[in-house]
Amino acid sequence: MNRNDQEFLVQKIRTQYTEKEHTRLDELKELDTKVKRPANVFAYVFGSISAIIMGSGMSLVMTDIGSSIGMEDTMVPGIVIGVVGMLMAIVNYPIYKKMLASRRKKYADKIMELSDKIMSNQ
Repeated sequence: MNRNDQEFLVQKIRTQYTEKEHTRLDELKELDTKVKRPANVFAYVFGSISAIIMGSGMSLVMTDIGSSIGMEDTMVPGIVIGVVGMLMAIVNYPIYKKMLASRRKKYADKIMELSDKIMSNQ
C-alpha cells in the first residue's frame, strides 16, 4: 500500500470518529425525510396487507385450503376476498399521493424558507 492510499484510509477512519457539525443542509434533509416517511411507511404497510389479502383469496380459489378448514364451496368467498385485496392495492397509490401532497403542503413554507437561506449563503 503506497503512502497516498494509507493517508486516504486513515482520513476515512478518522472521519468516522469525529463529530460532524449540524448544517442547514442536514436540517433540510431531515425535514424532507419527515415529510416523506409517513407516506412511504403507509404505502408499504398497506400494500403488503393488500397483497396478503389478495393472495389469500387466490389461495382459497386455487387450492384445497378451504376444504381443510371446513369450507365446502371456496370459489365465491375466494373471489370476494381476492377482489377486496385487489381494490386495496389499486387505491394504495392514490392514497399515498394524497398523503404526500398534504404533508408537502404542510411543510412547504419551512422547506422553502430553509432552502432560500441555504441558496443565499452559497
